[in-house]
Amino acid sequence: MRRTAEHLKEGIFVAEGEKVVRRLVESNLQIVSMLLTEEWFAVYSDLLTSREIEDYIFVGDKSLLETIVGYGLHQGIMAIGRVPRETDVFAVAATSAKPKLFVALDGIANSENMGVIIRNCAAFGVNVVISGETSCDPYLRRAVRNSMGTIFRLPVTHVEDLSQSLRKLRDEFSFHIVGADPKFVSVNVDDANLAGDVCLVLGSEGDGISNKVRDMCTLRVKIPMWNEVDSINVSSSVAVLLFEVSRRKSCLNNRL
Repeated sequence: MRRTAEHLKEGIFVAEGEKVVRRLVESNLQIVSMLLTEEWFAVYSDLLTSREIEDYIFVGDKSLLETIVGYGLHQGIMAIGRVPRETDVFAVAATSAKPKLFVALDGIANSENMGVIIRNCAAFGVNVVISGETSCDPYLRRAVRNSMGTIFRLPVTHVEDLSQSLRKLRDEFSFHIVGADPKFVSVNVDDANLAGDVCLVLGSEGDGISNKVRDMCTLRVKIPMWNEVDSINVSSSVAVLLFEVSRRKSCLNNRL
């Protein structure tokens, strides 16, 4: 549970909690092994017969599982899965139906924020999440847990140079690169032109998006706020911005 570096090296991740594990079992991702109580094994036995488990299913008493990190966290059921092959972001850009909606993350180091961001992206129909070189791995244990297993349904990819990937999306695929950037000259998101293929870019809560990523943006937006509040949690920002894009798309479809 605490061997994060080893997990990433081996290409595996930990799924904990009933909802997260169920979504893993219902997905097409590979499952390495499971650890669960007898009660959960009885619930999952039929579902597991349809899945191939690479290693073993371990069944233990609740008292034993309570010694592993904390029963309240994993609820007596955990699994190890294999990280899927990374998505080719440019293949998605070339083949997905219009209008496309991507989210790029620059400097998102907190795994819990990463998980909530992915959950928001799944909820609002994002085609792919691009994790830049300064962001944490989306398959860290806390990220998977906070995504509530939605990461199993959403293509997520890591790039070694986010600014160059954004340049290619902008120049070769005609994406609008929209940076959430309240510290520089920006327009309110409700006044912004968000038509066409859009890649929203969000940065860390402390520093925002980096200069080289900012240079790739075709538009910079901010969320209007009251009471002299200058920022909100990055996962909350993602939800607000994606809702606005979704609202615009709905209005367009209604007119059509």
